[in-house]
Amino acid sequence: MRINIISKCRNTTKLACEVAGLLIVAWSQALATHVYTIRIDDELKTMTVEARFDYPVDYIAARSQYAPRFLDDARNCDTDARLKPRNRTLKLPSNGLECLSYTVNLRSAAKTARLSDILDRSNIVVSPTLWMWRPRLARNDEILVQFHMPDGVNVFVPWQAMNDEHTHFRLTASPESGSAIAVFGSFERVVEQVADSSLTIVMLATHDNLELAPFAEWVRATTENVALTYGRFPNPNTNVVLIPVGNVEWDRDAAVPFGRVVRDGGETIELMINPRRPVADFYAEWTPTHEFSHLLLPYLDRNQRWISEGLAQYYQNVLLARAGQYTAESAWQRLYAGLERGRESAPDLSPNDAAGANERNTRMKVYWSGAALALMADVELRRRSDGTESLDSVLDRFQRCCLPSPQSWSGVELFRKFDTLLDEPLFMNLYRQYADTAGFPDPRPLFGQLGIEVRDGQVHLNDNAELAFVRKAVMRPSDEAAEAVDAAH
Repeated sequence: MRINIISKCRNTTKLACEVAGLLIVAWSQALATHVYTIRIDDELKTMTVEARFDYPVDYIAARSQYAPRFLDDARNCDTDARLKPRNRTLKLPSNGLECLSYTVNLRSAAKTARLSDILDRSNIVVSPTLWMWRPRLARNDEILVQFHMPDGVNVFVPWQAMNDEHTHFRLTASPESGSAIAVFGSFERVVEQVADSSLTIVMLATHDNLELAPFAEWVRATTENVALTYGRFPNPNTNVVLIPVGNVEWDRDAAVPFGRVVRDGGETIELMINPRRPVADFYAEWTPTHEFSHLLLPYLDRNQRWISEGLAQYYQNVLLARAGQYTAESAWQRLYAGLERGRESAPDLSPNDAAGANERNTRMKVYWSGAALALMADVELRRRSDGTESLDSVLDRFQRCCLPSPQSWSGVELFRKFDTLLDEPLFMNLYRQYADTAGFPDPRPLFGQLGIEVRDGQVHLNDNAELAFVRKAVMRPSDEAAEAVDAAH
């Protein structure tokens, strides 16, 4: 297309004509929009789906291998011909498919969820991987989904809501990092605005009958902690699902015994909460800050998750200090203790090797190798710029260009991109030095310069050290970030 346009140009320069050609090429790549209409019956037993595609598709699949068990009937809307599942795909006509209709046994699919035993019967929880049969999505494709629900029944799906009633949603390409949950039934939901971002918070209904409002305020405070990185929350539309777990096998005494990030058509944080603990106890919990900190990066390939887990480990302590939940000394103590656990873990493996090995034996190396690199990078950026650069400022620029991201990244891709955001490269040098080297990226030589003195395992801070100004700045938000969070609140 560019050659044809350029050859026909008249009365203009070749460069201007070539630019025009590139713009036309971009405009010609129209966004493909597929439309799904989903109906749930009054008893929450059956889901009926009609999907109309923007063009004849040659591939339809569900993400779970178990999805065919719950597919009761699939047909070509235009011919009424039945479509048979083959593994987790549907066998389609040779000329493609423009309309698909199918039904799903929703109640049976929900029985696969471990949450079924603790939830109130008014809730049905089932992953979209079991009922969403769809084509491949290119980077610019989207699926618009409209739900028709029985009176008094709500729906939550891990996608972007398009209306206030939360019945219309937009699903786009994503890394598909896990199996997010969908919820149908009676539950509380609230939408909060945090640092220019919209946060949809859902609390599943259990026998404990907890009220959402105080927990939503705690979630809001946690997201404001993360906004202390650079004054914004990293994703303009994020879902948070609170799951009161009670006495189940993963429960422990913590207020938040477990959390995870799922990037499946959007970004969703799922937090297990302990209904026996008072809400005040939740504010000092590190788990939610850790999970929200993952959104500072895109989804990384699993074999390099030491980078993403490590950055979240680093920032959970830094941000809780900035928010006043930890003292600076306590935060450095926690970082020191964690880095020591990482240094002692699997000393014969590199961080890349550890990420691909047995998690039980390498967990501390996986979680703290990246934290060591984050600390090294943050200190070096602040030192060489006299405090005008930091890991915060790199993440700020990265969010503006690249988040949220519809794709998975490798560690090399991430660090190369970080280096393009700096006048002088840093991150790939650290990666080459440590990622494939047995042992641990040991930041202890920096401690003396930062004024972090360790005696009998206890951290003491020395304000007369050469880089004490860097140490203090790490645990203090920039004026701009703090002002932005205050203004949003």
